[in-house]
Amino acid sequence: MNEIALAAIFCSLIAGGEAETRHGYSAGYDIHSIRVDCETLTEVFEVGLDKRSALDSLQQALFAAHLTGKKPVILMIDTDGRNGPYETRIKAAADMVGVEYRRMTYDFLIRWQMTSWLRNYTPTPPPGL
Repeated sequence: MNEIALAAIFCSLIAGGEAETRHGYSAGYDIHSIRVDCETLTEVFEVGLDKRSALDSLQQALFAAHLTGKKPVILMIDTDGRNGPYETRIKAAADMVGVEYRRMTYDFLIRWQMTSWLRNYTPTPPPGL
């Protein structure tokens, strides 16, 4: 499962937000846009896997916060069960500028999705009760 799918699981089933929201901004003479991995009423989440490609997570979270006026949060998805070099670098940088850093395991997100129907299930009482 890829980063976008994992972000959607987190966003819809745990954070109660909207995944992949688009925000526009102008630079020079052009209009550009970014997509926020997960946006709630008060926070913007940059979701990243524990790989080298996540090293830009802090910049993305801060810029999304700048555009929306919401609190930036980095959510790192742990795929290998250890706090590796990329998580260490991202957390250290986030701590330096006061951005919240959260971590969830890949397995937790998959299990949460697979059992979501149990949390949303409302049994109907048998007739006559």
